[in-house]
Amino acid sequence: MGDILNKVKVIMNRKEQLIQQMLKLESYKSTDDRQLYELTLSELEYEYKKMCK
Repeated sequence: MGDILNKVKVIMNRKEQLIQQMLKLESYKSTDDRQLYELTLSELEYEYKKMCK
């Protein structure tokens, strides 16, 4: 059980990092107009990579 909890924490921390980086770049929503906190980790990574091109 603790292993699963640790994995969830890692994912949530990574999501928070990406959201903070995107906010610094003044990106407040995804390309499909959803709030950043609504996105999955993979969606956030995609949006972030797309912004940094």
